[in-house]
Amino acid sequence: MSATAAAHTPLKVLLVEDNRDARTTLRMLLSMAYGHTVLEAADGSSGVRSAVESKPDVALIDVGLPDIDGHEVARRIRAQLDTAIVLIALTGYGTAEDQRLAVEAGFDLHLVKPVQSADLVRIFEGIAASRKRDGQ
Repeated sequence: MSATAAAHTPLKVLLVEDNRDARTTLRMLLSMAYGHTVLEAADGSSGVRSAVESKPDVALIDVGLPDIDGHEVARRIRAQLDTAIVLIALTGYGTAEDQRLAVEAGFDLHLVKPVQSADLVRIFEGIAASRKRDGQ
């Protein structure tokens, strides 16, 4: 599958972000520009609930959430959905220690804000191509 075709393979994406402007911007980019179905949650508890109920392909999770932090969200989602979902940490923290903590919590990727749209496109192309290869 070409990268162009993979980029246009729609995925179901859960966006867990407490900042409304960031959520809106990411939703618009992912849904309007690339055709992904985007579900939203403004806090960690809602994010866990939404992930378990809707079983998205990908969850973009802010680490600094107001109720339970993104690391705990990832742990809870991973415990219930195992590897059926790609978990991506979105954070303003980018040290090696922050990356280590994200991996330990169950994240597949660790992205530092502000995330470049080209990076998201590349990541989603890879996820879509992998899902296609796996027959999902």
